[in-house]
Amino acid sequence: MGLSLDGLASGLDSTTLINSLMQVEAIPQNLLKNKVNASQTMVSALQALNTKVAELAALSTKLADPAAIQRFTATSSSDAVTLEASQSAAAGSLEITVTQLAQNQVLVTDPITQWDSNQFNITVAGQPYSITADSASIDDVVTAVNASEAGIQATKFDAGNGEYRIQFSAAGTGAANSFQIGGTSVPLTQIQAAQDAEVLLWAGTAAEQKITSASNTFTGLLPGVDVDVAKVSADPVKLTVTQDAEATAKEVSSLVDSLNGLFTFIAGNSAVSIGTGGATKAMIFTGDSTVRSIKQRIMDAAYLPVDGMSPSEAGISITKDGKLEFDTEKFSKMLAADPAKAQQLVATIASRVSAASRDLSDKYDGAITARIKGQESAINRLNDQILDWDQRLDQREASLKRIYAALEVQMSNMNAQQSYLASQLASLPTTKDK
Repeated sequence: MGLSLDGLASGLDSTTLINSLMQVEAIPQNLLKNKVNASQTMVSALQALNTKVAELAALSTKLADPAAIQRFTATSSSDAVTLEASQSAAAGSLEITVTQLAQNQVLVTDPITQWDSNQFNITVAGQPYSITADSASIDDVVTAVNASEAGIQATKFDAGNGEYRIQFSAAGTGAANSFQIGGTSVPLTQIQAAQDAEVLLWAGTAAEQKITSASNTFTGLLPGVDVDVAKVSADPVKLTVTQDAEATAKEVSSLVDSLNGLFTFIAGNSAVSIGTGGATKAMIFTGDSTVRSIKQRIMDAAYLPVDGMSPSEAGISITKDGKLEFDTEKFSKMLAADPAKAQQLVATIASRVSAASRDLSDKYDGAITARIKGQESAINRLNDQILDWDQRLDQREASLKRIYAALEVQMSNMNAQQSYLASQLASLPTTKDK
């Protein structure tokens, strides 16, 4: 570290003076640093904007399929039958009579002390499986059955007097999962037969039809609807599928909410506020043509007519503050009057919004991405200029230090000369008037 002895000859505080001069010299560099901070703020804001546009793209892409907003409510007249409707469901009704539930096959042995051999076989759905136990003991037989690929579960029960019974249960329900145990003389009793679930459609009419299922779930019994049966019904059970207008409207509302979230973000970052004394403060997007173009493009996609039909007919309208508003009641009325028309209108709007937002937020060629890259390039250039200024300022400071150091030397020399001259003058003889 250098030793600084300011003003030994001149009395000047050269360090403070040089620092003040360097602050003036650094003004251009500080302006560059301010530009870097502003550009970094813009990059962060654009990245947040890109995220919101990408989220809008994901949602609108999903809703671009007319079937995506379809929601149905499926009900049953009996709690013994439950329904689950998917988006591919269609409105309709059907009566069924549950005549039989699906069940798995169960066999049980008589009380025994051990198996009659350590080898036997189990045939499941016509496929034989050889069982080889370590011994004929009850435990080894149970272990061998459970470890086999037959899919049969064996369980040991204490029958008293040192005897045990083994229960064999099929893993799956349905007639196709029936099994037989062979290669043994151990007495077996069938407790429960394998059977399919059965329902009758249009029971008691000439059109009566029996439908079977290996499980108690009938997949697609109605279009897009799975039916679960829990008990046999003596009387027909009515199944009804109706369009859920409220749930469908909620899907459309989610698109409008996402659009408004984006518009609110842009508006908040484009605002101009007036402070005390009339001073104005502009946000980062104020006057930005790229951001203004992004908003306009997405708004056009959301609100331009579809085949001559205004989105307001489906309850989507523009408010005076430039946001979208969704009228659930108006949309529900259109949905009830013409479901296909309402769904197609929303799907077309979502498709246009999807195309615009995906194009804008594309991570390679999107307009927002290009703007971010442009800002980042500008930051790099500015940082290079700031580094150049660091070198210039270092050189300037060193130059000033040399100048003031030389000044001190000169002042020291002049002071020495002054002292010498003063001493010489003082040594000269003096005369007095008489």
